[in-house]
Amino acid sequence: MKFSLLHVPPGYIFTKDTKKPHKMQSYHPPLGLLYLGSILENKGHSVEVFDLLAERFPSVILKKVIPSSDVIGMTTYSSAYQESFIGGFYTYAYKESAKIANFIKENDPKIPVIIGGPHCTVQPKRSLDEIPSADISVEGDGEHIILDLIKALEGKKKLSEINGIYYREKSQIKKGKPAKIIEDLDKIPFPARHLVDKYNYAKSSKKNNFKPKFTTMITGRGCPFNCSFCTRNALGYKIFRKRSVKNVVSEIIEINEKYDSVMIVDDTFLADEIRAKKILDRIIDLKTDLEIYIQGARVDTANIKLYEKMKNAGVKHLYFGLESANKDVLEFYNKKATVEQIKKSVNLSSKMGFFTVGTFILGAPIETKDHINRTIKFACSLPLDYVLFTILTYKFGSPLWGQAEKEGKLSIKDGYTVIADSQNGLGNFSRNELEGFYREAIINFYLRPNYLTKQLINLIKKRI
Repeated sequence: MKFSLLHVPPGYIFTKDTKKPHKMQSYHPPLGLLYLGSILENKGHSVEVFDLLAERFPSVILKKVIPSSDVIGMTTYSSAYQESFIGGFYTYAYKESAKIANFIKENDPKIPVIIGGPHCTVQPKRSLDEIPSADISVEGDGEHIILDLIKALEGKKKLSEINGIYYREKSQIKKGKPAKIIEDLDKIPFPARHLVDKYNYAKSSKKNNFKPKFTTMITGRGCPFNCSFCTRNALGYKIFRKRSVKNVVSEIIEINEKYDSVMIVDDTFLADEIRAKKILDRIIDLKTDLEIYIQGARVDTANIKLYEKMKNAGVKHLYFGLESANKDVLEFYNKKATVEQIKKSVNLSSKMGFFTVGTFILGAPIETKDHINRTIKFACSLPLDYVLFTILTYKFGSPLWGQAEKEGKLSIKDGYTVIADSQNGLGNFSRNELEGFYREAIINFYLRPNYLTKQLINLIKKRI
């Protein structure tokens, strides 16, 4: 069979306009689709992956892809991933997936359209209601499910016998068997990264200080923590699964043969410090040329021995979820971290020469203006190279959402993501006030003389 797999990332806006080029760039390869691509290719099927954010004329590409495909699969984002603030309004990625699915059916009503990803995992049945042109919704890990779906499409298995799917049968949406997670991640083949060789992720990675040629990898699924604003546990069935050290290192060896840099996109790579150190030791022994970027760095793991090991292994970039400068707000978010730990980790990261990124959330329902001002001032006091400020949103599937739903403040009718403002009864400030705090935070951080001077010095060093 010929499979065409479409990446529809958050923030993407689909248009049928064949003359106006898409100007946004894609920064990360779609790992989920590349895992599926590897499974399918290993079984002898033909696979193409299309990252629509990396395509200049997506509708033109789709018109060429549809006639040559036997099956089209598509990622569908929501909850933790779904909402992107663009041009003053919010877009929902699953709505763009619905437009694309409809476009596919307009061109070929008979082609099977399979959707998967975060939205389908959080709301597997409802996703088919919201994307009416899709035929099958896949819940959770798709690597084993896709092989059963092939059997069903070939008439060798009934859809009702397949775990983790919802499907259309005439005018009804029906459920297969209960979803199962893949407990042994080592049994999954490495992503088929060659399927996105046609995209120049290296070009967009330069803006993020990533050394081209750039790719990503993941060493585990799920999360051992339970931050109140996060839906990761809902997406990962609340089970933290880790690949073995041997398996992770084998993939790094493979990556090193073709790529210059890799980002480990786990939320919690450093949570298991013993395992992380073993992986880093193996990388040091291999003497790879890779530059490594760690997205899931926690402040409670910061210590000089670990950071020295990371430095020796080629780690260049650490990404921290810091969230707040206030003890009570950190406790509200169930961060299991202290302000002192934040200071220690960021200062140590900067001292070791890592490019250091931190995120902060504004607008917790217990926050006053003093809280927010303290967080902005705190962010400016830290030696961070880059900061992401966000406004708190209640996301379907998160502990915050669950509590608000119990209190009668939210329901699924409100959507999948609701901003924590006073109008929604979820905060002390209006949306305009929150957006004002956000702009103030950006200006205060990025227009500081000290920060501008530091960036100028770094720019000069790069050119020397």
